[in-house]
Amino acid sequence: MPAALPSGRVARGECAYPSSKPFQAEPLPPSRLTPRAQFVSAHEVAERAGVSRSAVSRAFTPGASIAAETRRKIHEAAEVLGYQVNDLARGLLANRSRLVGLVVTKPEVGFRALLVASLTKALIARGSVPIMINTGQSEGELLAAQRTLFGHRAEATIILSGSPPASFVELARRNGQPVVVIGRSEPGADHVQIDNQAAACTAAALFAAAGMRRLGLAGAQSGTPSIVERETAFVAEAERLGARVIAVRGSDSDYAGGLDAAEQLLTGPERPEGVFCVNDLVAFGVIDHARSRAGLAVPQDLAVIGFDDVPEASWLCHRLTTFRQDPDIMARTAIELLDRREADPDLAPAVARIAAPLVARDSFVPAVPKASPTP
Repeated sequence: MPAALPSGRVARGECAYPSSKPFQAEPLPPSRLTPRAQFVSAHEVAERAGVSRSAVSRAFTPGASIAAETRRKIHEAAEVLGYQVNDLARGLLANRSRLVGLVVTKPEVGFRALLVASLTKALIARGSVPIMINTGQSEGELLAAQRTLFGHRAEATIILSGSPPASFVELARRNGQPVVVIGRSEPGADHVQIDNQAAACTAAALFAAAGMRRLGLAGAQSGTPSIVERETAFVAEAERLGARVIAVRGSDSDYAGGLDAAEQLLTGPERPEGVFCVNDLVAFGVIDHARSRAGLAVPQDLAVIGFDDVPEASWLCHRLTTFRQDPDIMARTAIELLDRREADPDLAPAVARIAAPLVARDSFVPAVPKASPTP
């Protein structure tokens, strides 16, 4: 052991536990081990309140017939004991799980994290129990996700863009689950979509209005439906307006993908004046590469527009002009489609299209239209 200082502390730079003897936790003596906690049962509440077991059940069932004084005694006993209704057991009896599956790939990344947070909050407020399935793309991972959802008898499924293929959606529907798809369209399913085309066309028009004729598109190889819509619409509109577009795709739709896309865009013979990025994470990579590696000033030498308006877009190091997706509005719309489908399973599939307004910051300042002369 290293020498200790007078205070008993180990000298700076010394290691209290030599690497040859890895730290091992000492087991607690049996007297300090606590037994596994047991949930308070309805029977215990009934005994404390001096009522029957069925009275406890009625006291916690909305609309059930029970005297006000009896209900008060039962709720008081439940409060003292810390009793909670066993919703799982109730669901089994009623053949309703209240579970709603959220199927998403990489839920921790970018806007998806915000959307998952809003969806879980909205589902809980609805009285549902969200169960998130973080899927990969391999067949084994998809099968495991399906088994989890169907094995737990989820009542509905919400699928985010870039997630499982159409076969996953079809299987959910065959098992009687209402399906809402966000950010992509699937035949026979209700879906929520951001108006990617309108936003991408607006980006092209804003660059053109600023006099820019050499434009870049920073796309991504992930090729999700939303990203492809933005890529396609921007290139088509920019070319229609007379601009030359250099379209590249980074390794992924994340920060590293943005660095990769910027390397391709900014080292070629003809550098673009403005770049439209398929999401904010890509835009952050483009901005950092432009400043740190290419020695360019943003927006003076290179204008950048993103998509999503994640919180980091407003940070001083980015101040990104971008199109905003509102996760709360998207979550609320998805819940409304679920409620509509549960009320009438035979309704035709619905499409909810949500606008993505421009949020102007410093990475590109749109030209202000000149006011018409007063007559």
